[in-house]
Amino acid sequence: MKPRVLVRLLEIQRVLLRHGLDDYVRATHLYRPLRFLFSLSPLVWFERRRTLSRGMRLRLALEELGPIFVKFGQAVSTRRDLLPPDIADELAMLQDRVPPFPGSTARAQIEEAYGRPLAGMFESFDETPLAAASSAQVHAARLPGGQEVVVKVLRPGMRAMIERDLEVLHALADLAQRYSREGRRLRPREIVAEYQKTVLDELDLMREAANATQLKRNFAGSDLLYVPEVYWDYCRNDVMVMERIHGVPISDLNRLKAAGTDIRQLAENGVRIFFTQVFRHNFFHADMHPGNIFVLIDDPRRPRYAAVDFGIVGTLDPRDQHYLAENFMAVFERDYHRVALLHLESGWVPPGTRIAEVESAVRTVCEPIFDRPLKDISFGRILLRLFEISRRFNMQIQPQLILLQKTLLNVEGLGRDLYPDLDVWSTATPILREWMRERTSVRALARGLRAHIPELIEAARGVPALLTALIEREYTRLQPPPAAADTSELRAALERGARRRDAATVGAALLLGGLVWLAVGRDPAGLGWALLGAGAAAIIYGTWRSS
Repeated sequence: MKPRVLVRLLEIQRVLLRHGLDDYVRATHLYRPLRFLFSLSPLVWFERRRTLSRGMRLRLALEELGPIFVKFGQAVSTRRDLLPPDIADELAMLQDRVPPFPGSTARAQIEEAYGRPLAGMFESFDETPLAAASSAQVHAARLPGGQEVVVKVLRPGMRAMIERDLEVLHALADLAQRYSREGRRLRPREIVAEYQKTVLDELDLMREAANATQLKRNFAGSDLLYVPEVYWDYCRNDVMVMERIHGVPISDLNRLKAAGTDIRQLAENGVRIFFTQVFRHNFFHADMHPGNIFVLIDDPRRPRYAAVDFGIVGTLDPRDQHYLAENFMAVFERDYHRVALLHLESGWVPPGTRIAEVESAVRTVCEPIFDRPLKDISFGRILLRLFEISRRFNMQIQPQLILLQKTLLNVEGLGRDLYPDLDVWSTATPILREWMRERTSVRALARGLRAHIPELIEAARGVPALLTALIEREYTRLQPPPAAADTSELRAALERGARRRDAATVGAALLLGGLVWLAVGRDPAGLGWALLGAGAAAIIYGTWRSS
């Protein structure tokens, strides 16, 4: 282990001890050999006498340790059902009340990015930040045309701090994967690598601007979610400018209720937004803590979400999409045999695993869920329960699903904070069912074919040459030695080859015509299917006649 990694580990322990979080240190086996050194320090004795609450001490420690630890606190704070109220209240302050850095520093960084004074870029710029997060902060400004905008700028030295802590995480993951059997199953190296990609991507504000633009395009015309406009001419790698949103923070429940907001509709819309992003768009906002979500209440009976901070987004492989949707539906219908088959088909459990054993394990972890009212059943908890059977069957954790799992838990926690009686199942299930129907529809097949028309045309162009080569090979194989050549037999072979070639050419033309007809969505669709059937029949008939 590198010396600077060891130094950082000791620094983490020192911060925890200095804030009186001794229990966290004692629970950390890695630090156990060095713990006594700090316990003997008079500085620690005096620091333990502090009178701050445990939640405040934990928050201050996370803030001092840096952005990666702040992000951890932000993620945990959204699950109030898993935390004591005093800790949840303090960690919630990490969502948008991280201590800011000086506005003068922000101005200097922005001017360096633009290469010119701010007076030449903005009509006005407020050095007092609107909000500060773990990796950046935002300032209010006006463009020369008078548009209200927010300017997001990275914290100074942010990349160096994150890269240092990522190095610590890599070292710990390497130790776990080398020396722990459970660590090898959990694949910590891959999880840290996935997390590293996510965190470093968040430091590129041009990427974040592109994410915001994509999300805005996905929800164009929607009454569920509003995404602010990005002003590309003002964006740089460490500076981003976008439309300012005047909404009510999602955490300000009293203000929302006072305005007559339909809280139930708001909570259900949050679930719809998430499942629409994951399954319809395959592009989801993966940092949905309350500090990043506002509510537009121009019409309180039809509240609309407005999102900010698009540094972390997620996508899924189509196979993972299918796997998740099928698993959710199978669990909801208590079809545990189907769940077991899905685990095997997806490759998440080793080949040769007995289906009956997996089915029994899934039933054991899922049945207790259904003892509670439907409104209390959590998608996130079901996903966690499905992962629980991994220990028994040596299932490998899939790193690409970690982000989705975290976001799903956050969304459910947020929804139930708004409306405790939220029935996530009844809200999300219709979206899943409709998406699964669409995947297997003729229209979906036509869209897929339309996307591959160029490849189909290229393939069709190669059919005559391929058939010619096949016929020539067949002719060569059937041709007798010159001395024993039989003219009638040779003529028959040539005729069979010609019939096969003609039938294949006609069949290929019909198949291509049917594919194109379906791909362009022309009516009636039955004609396209008829052409496909006729093409297949022509090829089969030609092969039979020439055999």
